[in-house]
Amino acid sequence: MLRVRRLTALARTRAQFHTGPPNPNWTYGDGSAQWLDSKFPRKSFDFSRMSSSDTYKILTSAIVPRPIALISSLATDGVPNLAPFSYFSMIGNIPPLISVSFSLSQKRSKHTRENIAATKEFTVNIVSEPFAEAANCTAAEAPAEVDEWILSGLTMTPSTLVKPACVLESAVSLECELYFLKDLSPPNSELLTTTLVLGLIKKAHVHESVLDAEGAAVDPAKLRPIARLGGTTYARVLEGFDLERTSWKKARPAYEQLARARALGPDSKRFSSES
Repeated sequence: MLRVRRLTALARTRAQFHTGPPNPNWTYGDGSAQWLDSKFPRKSFDFSRMSSSDTYKILTSAIVPRPIALISSLATDGVPNLAPFSYFSMIGNIPPLISVSFSLSQKRSKHTRENIAATKEFTVNIVSEPFAEAANCTAAEAPAEVDEWILSGLTMTPSTLVKPACVLESAVSLECELYFLKDLSPPNSELLTTTLVLGLIKKAHVHESVLDAEGAAVDPAKLRPIARLGGTTYARVLEGFDLERTSWKKARPAYEQLARARALGPDSKRFSSES
């Protein structure tokens, strides 16, 4: 009976979260409806001629939404550190890798970067809406001896394979060890401005309340993750829609018809799903 109630609740949540696709009548060759105002031209940004702050503004506002990694690490003297990073993504599942990068300053070091380089261990904790403010406050540029856990009020819970703790309030925590670290410079410069880190995920901890009905994947409607946009703006993940992945076997007849029509010129008949 308990399982039946749980499945019913999950189905209700899915129904509330999932909506139909944006263009349910779309078919092969349709492209996109005109949604950009034709009165406005495209504006080009030449990054080789722009300041780093202006480059940051356009890129962080355009490449969105970005997931947030709340990273727990330890200094060599044992001082814990907690900080959020939105230059973060999944790399692959074989092996299971995530990437996180650090913008370097000539004035002060990135404590998380230094900790990972020295200890080779860290945890990534996915940020959900209920503790957005607590996670955000750990971004303060505090001295190295400051324990951001105290500032945030978030709770440490022990990891099993690495020394840095996981965040108890996070529904998804990943125990990671350093797989790759590379300092990067702009072209034709020796100035180090970015560090790219790849982390090998050794173990994941997922709160059962955010799993789907099969218990094999995370339900985003339950996880309620937040994402970083530009500036100080964040986003809620409020709804999703499903699109079947296109198979070449299914798409090939449409492609062949569209290719023949293109070869015949603009007056040829557009592909029809009924043909």
